[in-house]
Amino acid sequence: MDEAMTEPVQTAPFAPFEWMLSGRYLRARRREGFISVIAGFSFLGIMLGVATLIIVMAVMNGFRKELLDKILGLNGHLLVQPLESPLTDWKDVSERISQVQGIRLAAPVVDGQGLGSSPFNASGVFIRGIRSQDLTNLTSIAKNIKQGTLEGFDEGQGVAIGRRLADLLSLHAGDSITLVAPKGAVTPMGTTPRIKPYKVAAVFEIGMSEYDSSFVFMPLAEAQAYFNRNNDVTAIEIFTSNPDKVEQFRKTVTEAAGRPVFLVDWRQRNSTFFNALQVERNVMFLILTLIVLVAALNIVSGLIMLVKDKGQDIAVLRTMGASQGAIMRIFLITGASIGVVGTLTGFIVGLLICMNIETIRLFLSWLTNTDLFDPTLYFLSKLPAEIDAGETSAVVIMALTLSFLATLYPSWRAARLDPVEALRYE
Repeated sequence: MDEAMTEPVQTAPFAPFEWMLSGRYLRARRREGFISVIAGFSFLGIMLGVATLIIVMAVMNGFRKELLDKILGLNGHLLVQPLESPLTDWKDVSERISQVQGIRLAAPVVDGQGLGSSPFNASGVFIRGIRSQDLTNLTSIAKNIKQGTLEGFDEGQGVAIGRRLADLLSLHAGDSITLVAPKGAVTPMGTTPRIKPYKVAAVFEIGMSEYDSSFVFMPLAEAQAYFNRNNDVTAIEIFTSNPDKVEQFRKTVTEAAGRPVFLVDWRQRNSTFFNALQVERNVMFLILTLIVLVAALNIVSGLIMLVKDKGQDIAVLRTMGASQGAIMRIFLITGASIGVVGTLTGFIVGLLICMNIETIRLFLSWLTNTDLFDPTLYFLSKLPAEIDAGETSAVVIMALTLSFLATLYPSWRAARLDPVEALRYE
């Protein structure tokens, strides 16, 4: 009879009374207010940690995506450069390459550096000679003309310049820009700079300050004459249908070229830049994960204090027949509730901020009367955010896992508590 009375009562896992007690422990009374404060800080820490992780990763993904779109919208995915001899047969080579399946555009270009000046200012520029038909197919330029037009681009001596360069030089469509190249005509006194004025036929704005402040597009034939090219081009810019699979085009493009060429893809041309972004992204993820870890440690400390405070309650429950498993589950529910609610709240807050991040930036800029995202420093004209479902899921799973692990030790301590010792010392 005594053995039957001392035998623990078998109840189904996560029975209603376990949920009831867990909820009661989360609503601390006045004398237990300190435990409630620790639980509140744990909740806030997890919520802010999850929200911050989601926001930062979304902004970095958006920053990378926007930069990738801008860079690949203006520069080719593959760059064909000549070997052994200049690209004087660029027409035939570009025509053959454009016939390769998956190649959207093969644009021969002449590149050079110079100085752009007006009566008001001067600035270094990157001059690119390109055919009108190829420039029209560059949607990042053709669809972002703010002034003037690209019609008849090959016919006249007009050029297309970026919006920021136009603002810097105080120029508009129809005005004249003077371009200075270091290598011009060769005279008995040496090589003299080439200085020539051009009409501004169009002003474009692609949204990347580095390009908008330096690029000048010139008709290909005019660029060949301006840079003393002997009917050859610097390279052929190739745009593919899928820049992420650019490696699969290397062999076919080399065969289609029909001559010795050297290929460079966009990853090689921008490897330092994108590798730095990836490293920064990984480091930021690790650093911000510490916020969630600290919040999880707060759950540990709060539950340990709760177990200490509820020692008599635990002893009474054990003497009434509650099993060690039931006691452990009660405190597991208590700690996990903080982690789950904090994680879900942080997830919702993070999504809401990401969806309205540009509006928030504009409001904070207006409120503080400062430019919080200067395009001249960050390359882009607006703050981007791109939510990745896989990364967001990983953040939520990580926060839930840490919260659950944080509850294991205090719950185990509560289950191992000796009811006789607890009642004696109480």
